[in-house]
Amino acid sequence: RRNGIIKKAREISILCEAQVSVVIFSSSGKMSEYCSPSTTLPKVLERYQTNSGEKLWDAKHESLSVEIERVKKENDNMQIELRHLKGEDLNSLYPKELIPIEEALQIGLTSVRDKQMEIWKMHKKNEKLLEEENKQLTY
Repeated sequence: RRNGIIKKAREISILCEAQVSVVIFSSSGKMSEYCSPSTTLPKVLERYQTNSGEKLWDAKHESLSVEIERVKKENDNMQIELRHLKGEDLNSLYPKELIPIEEALQIGLTSVRDKQMEIWKMHKKNEKLLEEENKQLTY
C-alpha cells in the first residue's frame, strides 16, 4: 500500500504539475517519503504554513532555532579568533586588539615549553633507570 501511495503521489506530481510531498511512517517506525523533483520537503512545509496560517513549529522549536543561530555566530567568532592566533588576517586589527593576542600566544608558548621540559625530564629519568637496569643485567 505504501508503494501504491507513493506511486500515486508521483503520478499527481507529473499529471497535474503539482508540488507533492508525502511522508509515511510505518507501525515499526520506518519512514518513507516522496517529494516532487521541483521542490524539497522543507519548502513544501514552509509553503503549507504560509498558506494555512498554521504554525508547524512551536515555541520550543523557535527557541532551538535561535540557539542554533547563536551557536553559529559564536563559532564564526571563534574561527576568526583562531585565524588571528595563527597569524592570519592581522592587518585589519588595531594595535590595541593585537595585545590580547600576543598575551595569549605568550601564555601558550610558556605552557608548551613547560610541558616539553616535563617530558624531557621524564625521558632523562627513564634513561637513567634503563642504564642502571642494564648495568645490573650485565653483572
